[in-house]
Amino acid sequence: MSPRTLLRPLLSVVLTAMAVLCVPISATAADPIPGSIGGIKVTTDRVTGVLTLRPGEEIVSIDPGMIATLDGRPSPVTSKPATRAQRTTVLLIDTSGSMGRSGMATVRTAVKDFLASAPKDVRIGVVSFGNTAGPEIAPTTARAAVQAVVDDLRADGNTALFSGVTQAVRMLGSTGDRSIVLLSDGKNTVGDRASGLAAAGKALTASQVRVEVVRFTTGENDPEALAAFAKAGGGSVVQATDAEGVRTAFQTAAKVLESQVQFDITRPPGMTGSVPVVVQGTATGRPFSIKSTVDLGEVGTPAPSSSESVVVVPEAGVGPATLTRVETGMSKSLIAALIALFVGALTLVIAVLDPFRSKRHDRVAQVEHYTLGEASRLPRKAEANASVVAQSAVRMGERVMAGRETTSRTMALIQRADLPLRAGEWFVLRVVAIVVGGALTPVVLAMPWWFTVPIGIALGYFLPAAVLRMLAGRRAKKFEQMLPDILMLVATTLASGFSLTQALDAVARDSAQPAGKEFSRTLAETRIGADVSDALENMSVRMDSEAMRWTTMAIRIQRDVGGNLADTLRTTAHTLRERESLKRQVNSLSAEGRLSAYILLGLPILLFVYMAWSNPAYTSLLWTRTVGILMLLGSGVSMVIGTLWMRKVIQIEV
Repeated sequence: MSPRTLLRPLLSVVLTAMAVLCVPISATAADPIPGSIGGIKVTTDRVTGVLTLRPGEEIVSIDPGMIATLDGRPSPVTSKPATRAQRTTVLLIDTSGSMGRSGMATVRTAVKDFLASAPKDVRIGVVSFGNTAGPEIAPTTARAAVQAVVDDLRADGNTALFSGVTQAVRMLGSTGDRSIVLLSDGKNTVGDRASGLAAAGKALTASQVRVEVVRFTTGENDPEALAAFAKAGGGSVVQATDAEGVRTAFQTAAKVLESQVQFDITRPPGMTGSVPVVVQGTATGRPFSIKSTVDLGEVGTPAPSSSESVVVVPEAGVGPATLTRVETGMSKSLIAALIALFVGALTLVIAVLDPFRSKRHDRVAQVEHYTLGEASRLPRKAEANASVVAQSAVRMGERVMAGRETTSRTMALIQRADLPLRAGEWFVLRVVAIVVGGALTPVVLAMPWWFTVPIGIALGYFLPAAVLRMLAGRRAKKFEQMLPDILMLVATTLASGFSLTQALDAVARDSAQPAGKEFSRTLAETRIGADVSDALENMSVRMDSEAMRWTTMAIRIQRDVGGNLADTLRTTAHTLRERESLKRQVNSLSAEGRLSAYILLGLPILLFVYMAWSNPAYTSLLWTRTVGILMLLGSGVSMVIGTLWMRKVIQIEV
């Protein structure tokens, strides 16, 4: 056998081994960059969108020579920086109790790094989810405002993950490139899992929102749900087991935004319907091939250009309407009027439409639900996105109210009236009332502004406080009227062999409001370790009820000296009922005096307003002459003195 014959098999083996060794190396070098396409916009001759690449921990740039195909047909494509496109990102942050202080500290640091690394043109909003899910700040380029909102977040309650995803999709809207950065350390614990997961996934798929998921402390996560969110949103899932991992994940999400580009594909003539689009090329030497689907409009009906407005205008005597291009526009005066109207109504809109709902109210509602033995659905936050102006105003109000001596009394009245308001929200409402009163009073009264504006400001300042006191007093009065019947129910329950706690539970279940809610709060305090007498004393202070103080005193005395508590409560109920009967008799006897006081106080004011509206020339003498101004001041002082005098006469303590 010749040497050439012997070397041929050996050479074949060597070449085969080299090929086997080189294949993994070449495959690794040519590993494509994953990515997605979003923010697609179709016109008559163009298809534009945002190309998002995920190169990992590096930032890449698109190399020249990118190609694209529509329905398999090559089409010219160009690219430009993504800063020219509208880009919005929502930080969806888990604020459940499992995050704890350390977890929220990690979130604040990671968000700070993300805000510093993300492109300046990207609008960033925040949605949190704990017991409920809701917006914290609408998308904005003000990084300091976003960081301030995140710094104020606190961990508490359950995990409304699915509702949080839906809220984030709703906040992002339907235009531009939209993405969510989701941080969660637990699985959903609010509502049904199957329906909630399906609803959240459907919202992501329909909106084509990209989702970047960060799994923090993955022992309690729901990997299937998080993976489903990332798949539906064309994103990825990153595991982070410590603070450094979370920071790295957020920085990677920011680098994804840095690696985005906007592409522009020339649309082939006559192509319609839903077609596949493929964008291929290299980025910093690494290949990528991104596929998606774009809807070019109905077959035979080209999609109109976004820069053109086509209006159907019927011509007389022609029959079917013809398509005519009409230039639309608004005059400068109309635009100025609309802007003025918007600025004038902005404060009122914030007060009326923006959802002021305190987290304290949600926590109390949660305790009440579980106190009554019902795991019913917890109240959700309002669906509307909270205004950035409103959020800033509430935070400022919190700082102002924190240093005032009257804040504790105001919050006691708010709690007695059962209003879901925080101190800052109450301050904002007072300011809104002052502004609206000062702005509307000159229009309503048609008098000089220097006279009507102080009146409007005074009304805006005093009227909310008066309404609050009225609501608190009405609720406290209703509570006291119900108290004798409630004590009889407790006494009957005790006589049947039940304990005092069980009797209070029966009251919380069967009594009407406000007694049912107040006793449920009292029962909740006892179940977390408070003494029954102390809890009842807290309720008497909360409702400012003298009758409840007497009842609590009777219970304390009975527990100290012994005896039959049921008989003691029956005697107390009889005393309270007799006292209430006497009070009603006194009110009946003093009804005529009170009605006279109301008429004497209201008649001059109503008559003055009517005369000022019907005959302003006649009443104008009161504010155009010195004597008239002195008469107004004297009448105002006299009415104040008369009000206090008549109130003292008709107010009889029982």
